[in-house]
Amino acid sequence: MRPFRYSPALPATPPFTLGDGLILLGLAGLLYLGARLALRVPAVIAGPDITLDYRALPWYALLSTGRMAAAYLLSLLFSLAYGYAAARNRTAQRVLSPLLDVLQSVPILSFLPVVLLGLTAVLPQGLAVELAAIVLIFTSQAWNMTYSFYQSLTTIPVELREAAAIFRLDPWLRFKTLEVPFAAMGLIWNSMMSWAGGWFFLMAAEIFIVGDRDFRLPGLGSYLHTAADAGNLPAVLAGLLTLVLVIVLLDQFVWRPLLAAADKYKLEMVSGDEPPSAWFLDLLSRAWLLEQVGRRVWGPFTERVDSLVRRRAGRRIAPVESPAGGGPAAGTLLVGAALALLLVYGGVQAALLLRALSAADWAAVGLGVLATFGRVVIALVIALLWTVPVGVAIGTNRKLAALLQPVVQVVASIPATALFPVLLLALLRVPGGLNLAAVLLMLMGTQWYLLFNVIAGASAIPQDLRYTTDLLRFSRVERWRTLILPALFPYIVTGGITAGGGAWNASIVAEAVRFGGRAYFTTGVGAVIAQATSSGNYPLLLAGTLALVLTVVFINRTFWRWLYRLAEDRFRME
Repeated sequence: MRPFRYSPALPATPPFTLGDGLILLGLAGLLYLGARLALRVPAVIAGPDITLDYRALPWYALLSTGRMAAAYLLSLLFSLAYGYAAARNRTAQRVLSPLLDVLQSVPILSFLPVVLLGLTAVLPQGLAVELAAIVLIFTSQAWNMTYSFYQSLTTIPVELREAAAIFRLDPWLRFKTLEVPFAAMGLIWNSMMSWAGGWFFLMAAEIFIVGDRDFRLPGLGSYLHTAADAGNLPAVLAGLLTLVLVIVLLDQFVWRPLLAAADKYKLEMVSGDEPPSAWFLDLLSRAWLLEQVGRRVWGPFTERVDSLVRRRAGRRIAPVESPAGGGPAAGTLLVGAALALLLVYGGVQAALLLRALSAADWAAVGLGVLATFGRVVIALVIALLWTVPVGVAIGTNRKLAALLQPVVQVVASIPATALFPVLLLALLRVPGGLNLAAVLLMLMGTQWYLLFNVIAGASAIPQDLRYTTDLLRFSRVERWRTLILPALFPYIVTGGITAGGGAWNASIVAEAVRFGGRAYFTTGVGAVIAQATSSGNYPLLLAGTLALVLTVVFINRTFWRWLYRLAEDRFRME
């Protein structure tokens, strides 16, 4: 496993290559496309109406991809900072780990009205709606990346930690040369999953109703939402084809090169027979232009960043294990006291708001939690049954991965909410069809969290351990029992906890659906939250959200957290 470091290309590199041409053409094309589309479709930006004209699709795709990229950068920075603090500081872990459970469990569509109306009060409406959409997409991307990075940091082998201490690495160099490379494979696959989750919630992020207010943003999500609501199947198909094209381009130009570059950080003694490759990465590696940028700009820049960070953080040598954390400082106590006062004040105001609810409302919330819990369990069991074998097959077979990786990304990224109305019409004729449809939508939106984490775990299994099982002539059952399942266990836990939270979130769009001017509801806490949001019933919205949050946090504390500790103690690869 090699650390991140800058190494200039060989002097024999040609002065100009095909990769240089692609870079320059890409920059010129983006500038031209943005200017031309902005001039041709000016009304798309100005008005709240979403046109179903096919000519607007390229501009909509550009806007949605920009929002997704902004939300992803925020998610990545959040994941690195939050996961590091929770894994390396036990005092911070006591606060950050429970807080992450709460944040991950809060339904996205529940706090959207709060974020949106709060931003609208202090910012112009257009900017407020844009920021609210980015925040909404951020909340669909950040949690699984944070859990993945935290899980990787807590399962770093002791031998590598001891090596970092022997080489006297300070915290910044340890983070740069050990922790990020060790977590790279899982972080990249979860980044792909985060983009898929962002596409899933894009329809809710770009067009949403709060009470009597209708907020809309031009983009692929609002286009698909408008087309589905109008029952315009040709427009739905055109929007989906555009989305598929964007996903394929991202796979070829972003994710496949990243996975090929991260393969060198796998923890193994023997390299694989068929290392992953990416044609775009090969072109860039031979580009003279990038070589010059790396040598003259990127190299000096990273050296200055290293020096600045190390001066600020000091040159303290990192311990082998996480610091135990001493007693809280005076500043920490003051901040804690202030937060406690805010929590008390908020609790009192919430209690006053909840007094407006009747016994029937509370009964509907309680029954809804039980009904949604049953659907979530069914969806997770079905997802586990197929994602583990399929994920292992993709993660351990290079040829199969090259074939199926873009297919999985496309299928995972297609918003199930765009196809759901069509499936709903077919399932309504079946007994219990609405309940079946709700489980199906939860499954379509959350099974990918498990699949992508299983693929990441299978890809990270060292090649030398696979050769060892071959030499020992293990049967297929013995190989699964002694190598594959133990190696996958931490990744399955990470995928399970994020898939569970995603299923509870998906219940809001799965249990309350509007299509063709008609509304369809089933019993569930998601339906309670959706109806309260559309009608502006904030007491019922608060009650449903609190019930959902408390339920998910309780499950995380009693079940998933126990599995996390088991993964740290028994299934660390060392």
